[in-house]
Amino acid sequence: MRDFQFPGRSPVRATEAMVATSHPLASAAALAVLREGGHAMDAAVCAAAVLAVVEPQSTGIGGDCFCLYVPRGEGEVIAFNGSGRAPAAAEAEWYRERGFTAIPTYSAHAVTIPGAIDAWCRLLADHGRLPPDRILAPAIAYAEKGYVVHDRVAADWHEAAARLARDEAAARIFLPAGTAPVAGTVHRQPELAATLRLIAAEGRRGFYEGRVAEDLVGRLRQAGGLHTLEDFAAAAGDYVRPVTTRYRDVDVWQMPPSNQGLTALIMLNILGGFDLGGLDPLGAERLHLEVEAGRLAYAIRNALIADPDHAAVPVAALLSAARADALRATIDRERAMTDLPPVPMEPSDTVYLSVVDRDRNAVSFINSTYHSFGSGLVGASSGVVLQNRGAGFRLDPGHPNRIAPRKRPLHTIMPGMAMRGGRVIAPFGVMGGDYQPFGQVHVLTNVVDYGMDPQAAIDLARVFYEDGAVVAERGVPAAAVEGLKARGHAVAPAHEPLGGGQMILVDWDKGTLTGGSDPRKDGAALGF
Repeated sequence: MRDFQFPGRSPVRATEAMVATSHPLASAAALAVLREGGHAMDAAVCAAAVLAVVEPQSTGIGGDCFCLYVPRGEGEVIAFNGSGRAPAAAEAEWYRERGFTAIPTYSAHAVTIPGAIDAWCRLLADHGRLPPDRILAPAIAYAEKGYVVHDRVAADWHEAAARLARDEAAARIFLPAGTAPVAGTVHRQPELAATLRLIAAEGRRGFYEGRVAEDLVGRLRQAGGLHTLEDFAAAAGDYVRPVTTRYRDVDVWQMPPSNQGLTALIMLNILGGFDLGGLDPLGAERLHLEVEAGRLAYAIRNALIADPDHAAVPVAALLSAARADALRATIDRERAMTDLPPVPMEPSDTVYLSVVDRDRNAVSFINSTYHSFGSGLVGASSGVVLQNRGAGFRLDPGHPNRIAPRKRPLHTIMPGMAMRGGRVIAPFGVMGGDYQPFGQVHVLTNVVDYGMDPQAAIDLARVFYEDGAVVAERGVPAAAVEGLKARGHAVAPAHEPLGGGQMILVDWDKGTLTGGSDPRKDGAALGF
């Protein structure tokens, strides 16, 4: 139990249904869907659509999504890959012949075909109960009539203002007074409202064909992209087989490659050989083990994870007990490793949400345009912000993540699902680009090893390893920082909060749901 004399908030507790998102307007809209008898998938897509309007720096219909879903909370874990592919003309040689050594982050070349709308439509058709126009109605209303800019959104928006100013449509829509809106400002996106209304009426065709597709392809071609109307028309997500490992008595499920979810499972396999529960949750030894496990797992990720339709990824071998034992043996509990290659890390702005309905259908859902406002390119008539997920491709001839026609890049956004005895105990996720596997492991082990409730697990201060140093949030105790330094780590202060997350804990015996939402964002968990 938390100390009520200190700032903070309790977890949200309910019996019937619950939603946890990074924005209160999205949580409220999704809860209304659940109260109407909507399915957890209806509520998830409703929330994602609202977030695409009210958190424009983090997500949008010009991005991608992934979903893990457990019908009635037990049995099979269903996984949907709603990530986009490179254009059919995107040959690595084309870029190298023109002097590219990497895919420019904020360019048309970094734009993969958005997968979110295809995924939303498919998931609603296959699992939802309510019609699409009802699901998208709150998002349409906020885009058309206006929404109040919240505090974390405003801070992120301000950081991206210079990039938005470089695109005429982006500047017009997102810098309406020549600058980023401040918290408390009412903002409108009428072009996006019209696009959402078209999708509500026509489904995926309203986005991938006709005037919206023509607007987006025209903008991309104008900016030098290789995209075509045929690329948009061919966009389609896939049901895929999720990957899993057991941590203590919990089965943890993730998206398979090309998603980086495997990275979290490798970390958990390594940490499973240590008695974390006997260590101080914010002590130097626990954080050191977390960092070292992360460094090993991320090195594997960067070398091997890619689109399995284009490269062989040895999933079973990477998740084997023998591989975990070998990796764990390289960790010195008292000294940082010095022989690992540097692993460049990228932040991103993403939204993650959890939903559990009265039938215990459980959805873990994530949606993103990657970097803040994605590529910075916006469709002038559609109001769609285009993602820059293709910046994750490589141009190295021998690398498994090399760009190729209709190929998916290594993808960072990852929903998680935890189960025990064949039943869901928590849909959960932590956003934040490359931080996500690290963040998921930190939050999940807070629950499993330390018995924290979802809110306490999410609240707890975080560290990460990037650019050759451990970066520590201000909540990490000074003694832990000194302990990390004594083990040979360079330690630097985190310049911004590390990620943001949501979790809903399902207690089958008590018949209750307990939710938490990250204070590093503007969000809320709500239930009834």
